[in-house]
Amino acid sequence: MSIPLHAYFQGKIVPYSEAKISVLTHGLNYGTAVFGGLRAYWNAEQEELYLFRPLDHYRRFLNSAKLLRMEINHTPESLTQITIDLIRQSHYRQDIYIRPIAYKADEVIGVRLHDLRDELAIVALPFERYLKNDTDAHVTFSSWRRIDDNAIPARGKISGAYINSAFIKTDAVLAGFDEALVLTQEGHVSEGSAMNVFMVKDGVLITPPITDNILEGITRRTVIELAQGELHLTVFERPIDRTEIYLCDELILTGSAAQIVAVTRVDHHPIGSGVMGPITAALRENFEKAIRGHLPKYQHWNTPVYLSERVMQHN
Repeated sequence: MSIPLHAYFQGKIVPYSEAKISVLTHGLNYGTAVFGGLRAYWNAEQEELYLFRPLDHYRRFLNSAKLLRMEINHTPESLTQITIDLIRQSHYRQDIYIRPIAYKADEVIGVRLHDLRDELAIVALPFERYLKNDTDAHVTFSSWRRIDDNAIPARGKISGAYINSAFIKTDAVLAGFDEALVLTQEGHVSEGSAMNVFMVKDGVLITPPITDNILEGITRRTVIELAQGELHLTVFERPIDRTEIYLCDELILTGSAAQIVAVTRVDHHPIGSGVMGPITAALRENFEKAIRGHLPKYQHWNTPVYLSERVMQHN
């Protein structure tokens, strides 16, 4: 993976090598941090880099911070502008991934959320595929259960909570799978290790509700909108039983890093015909067009990074 060139750190953009924290930082020791993950996509024809749904991502990021009693004196709009400035500083002309993080910055011993200083950092770096096998993924059901909202709320991207995802992912990969599905304490399908889940049954797209301990994914929301608006599908949000997965026609994992992943086998059960299905393929095609600014109907999802810069040069 490439190393970022610059970082937004302690209120300014600096070389990445200068963005450092102490080993005693509270967020590092106790997981008292929240993060986000968003992408920007290069359109070579237009010579433009499009930030995908940054306001939606930063609203969720700030809500995650609120869960940890953080005071981040920014708006989604101001965080978007910082991100644009950061990307311009690095002159990226390719697909990139952006990682904002807010963390308890005091160097103290003691578990708590109150009376601690909050800091913000953002990095951007070149990034391609999160899951190499994203058109023919083989997954398994994890023996780990998803954390519960009354323990650590999954709707917030809380750093410490992701040890749950790490257990799930590592066990799956070391067992020879690409990814895993994880169940709630009640036995319903929740998510992948760090992805939302959709299944197709009889032409209907079904996904777990936000009350089944899922992250309220931006890509999840995008897939729902594309399914309804472009493919004219019915979308249901309801609990999903484990055995429904084995019998569904198509299975999809979604996430900002993963994008749209076609699952073709769960444990030793082929999904549908054992290859990527037509609805998954259509969603991937529409998603690819939307993120690069090729679908005018969804242009509002894309924030151009270099447009104002080009306008200034032209004038």
